[in-house]
Amino acid sequence: MEFSRRWGEASLRMLAVVMYLHRRCGRGHVKQMGTKTPAGTVGHVEELILLPAIDVKDGRAVQLRQGVDGSERVFGDPVEIATAWQRAGAQWLHVVDLDAAFGHGANTEIIRRITGDLDIDVEVSGGIRSTESLTAALDAGASRVNIGTAALEQPEWCAEMIHRFDDQVAIGLDVRDGVLESHGWTQSGGDLLDVVSRFEQAGCRRYVVTDVTSDGMLTGPSYELLGQVCARTRGRIIASGGISTLEDLRRLRGLVPIGVEGAIVGTALYVGNFTVADALDVCRGSVPADASPQPHD
Repeated sequence: MEFSRRWGEASLRMLAVVMYLHRRCGRGHVKQMGTKTPAGTVGHVEELILLPAIDVKDGRAVQLRQGVDGSERVFGDPVEIATAWQRAGAQWLHVVDLDAAFGHGANTEIIRRITGDLDIDVEVSGGIRSTESLTAALDAGASRVNIGTAALEQPEWCAEMIHRFDDQVAIGLDVRDGVLESHGWTQSGGDLLDVVSRFEQAGCRRYVVTDVTSDGMLTGPSYELLGQVCARTRGRIIASGGISTLEDLRRLRGLVPIGVEGAIVGTALYVGNFTVADALDVCRGSVPADASPQPHD
């Protein structure tokens, strides 16, 4: 078991070095994340941005298993949770309107309260399929919107939005077994690498990469998937799906040099695997992930 863990860490370090050199020599650099709290470094340790996830369905904060509608566990009031995570030190939130994503309603007012009332950067996802819905989210206070389904169905429109709004637009890549999924992960279609190549040409700066099979399952991130996307893009990657331990975050922080900029964490926070404060310590390089968490006031 110990050998396997060390071998895995060595493989990740080698991947990071090779891809970092590839990006430095031939691919260039891209501006870091966000308008209020850009990614940076802590000493000589590059920081991973933490984005606690708030998925809203029927007005409640929930977590789905592998994105399946009806599999949700309910965790309470989304605004109260957002407020608590801001107080714990989070500087970004990833907020998903699941009803809009599934096409049976919306939670516009709740999301507007989070984006407008809190002093925190918010990435909004779910149902962003028109210029009206995109600009409404930004006007309501979102720092960035994440486009998923429309990236497959309306690539020309997405390219136009990237050109118009630049760093305020991310492309969501929801992947199951190498195939992209849409409409709240209820439909499949589109080759992952073909879509990445298309949006590279459009100048996309950022991708939210979700391993659907791991989402909500606490099985760990798909490093292979993240490596595939990092190798094909000059943009930044937000990792999503499966994060369950502080060690997962430490390993993802090690991939910052190759383009992994942030990590979306949902279920692990809700079920108490670790706290926002502990996660921020690891993401910022303040403590190693395998150290005993220190108490926070």
